[in-house]
Amino acid sequence: MNGTGRIYLTRLALSAFRNYGALSLNLDGRHVCLFGPNGAGKTNLIEAVSQLSPGRGLRSAGLPDMARVDNGLAGSAWAMGATVFDGDIERSIRIEASMEHGRGKRTMQVDGAPATANSLTDLVRIIWLTPAMDRVFGGGATERRKFLDRQTLAHFPNHASHSNAYEKAMRERNALLERDRWDPVWLDGIEARLAEHGAAIAANRVKTVERLQAAVELRPDTAFPKADLGLTGEAEQAIESGQILPDVALMLAGLLKDGRRRDAAAGRTLTGPHRSDLTVIHRPTGVQASLCSTGQQKALLIGLILSNARALDMEEDLKNPLVLLDEAVAHLDPDRRAALFDELSSLRGQAWLTGTEKALFDGFEDRAQFFEVRHGDVSSHN
Repeated sequence: MNGTGRIYLTRLALSAFRNYGALSLNLDGRHVCLFGPNGAGKTNLIEAVSQLSPGRGLRSAGLPDMARVDNGLAGSAWAMGATVFDGDIERSIRIEASMEHGRGKRTMQVDGAPATANSLTDLVRIIWLTPAMDRVFGGGATERRKFLDRQTLAHFPNHASHSNAYEKAMRERNALLERDRWDPVWLDGIEARLAEHGAAIAANRVKTVERLQAAVELRPDTAFPKADLGLTGEAEQAIESGQILPDVALMLAGLLKDGRRRDAAAGRTLTGPHRSDLTVIHRPTGVQASLCSTGQQKALLIGLILSNARALDMEEDLKNPLVLLDEAVAHLDPDRRAALFDELSSLRGQAWLTGTEKALFDGFEDRAQFFEVRHGDVSSHN
């Protein structure tokens, strides 16, 4: 484990964010349980915390969408501040969002100095589970890739930049293939970039799955079943077989070149890590997750989030994560809720949970702080 001690929030402040005009929460490092009626703003609070990670947060919302609405009129700016206890010092983070030339602009500061999203990941790692993710196993490969890439991003902050560059190069290639005549030299250059970033994406995924599987084996046998994980995709399987990154990139570039006419006819790129898939087997039954019951899928999903939290906790060069669980306990029986709270408490990270009633979190006892949320007002119940 890293030697910097536990990482957790000691303060969260919001200004004009979602349904909050102004809010400041003081925290003592314990887990945070937010309870109250639906629509009160519980998810808004953990969405604010998720802004400390790369990307668009747990709702994938645009910056203007998170601005407060007053009297039916949406604002154009919001701000959040957080104090992070980093081992033995406190670090101050501020994020401001505004509109510039019709587009959302985000600025960040750490201890008063300009910062980037990637630099924030040196301070805070965040993973989350939301009700929208319940369809991960029952949906198509796209949902499973999104889930895996979100877990990967907590391990490798450069995963986002590789993914953005890959998507850009793929759009350029698709647009070029739509033309009656192609410039082969231009295509070679685009495909080389596409292959380079694709190989990096695949390598990050493979390493994340390896860490996840190792953490699965170390997790206790609780109410959340263990899973056997795998990856499909040419690049991922080449890396798993021991090929080095440059060779995987060359292989991908060759596949893209050979598939130009096929891809032109299809109107899209049919080869690459954007078509890979995560396979998940429910170990107790040996059944694919997609064929499991809804309850089994939910338990598997919680187990994977707990495994990733443990995987991050185990890495010497990474911070322990903050774990955000939105409405994850409502459909669990008391024994499973108790098992969840015990597992979260065995990790060094701070967990944030939401639910409609305080009684859902009784099993935490004094291991958590409790806050009641009602229509933008938050009150302590400790």
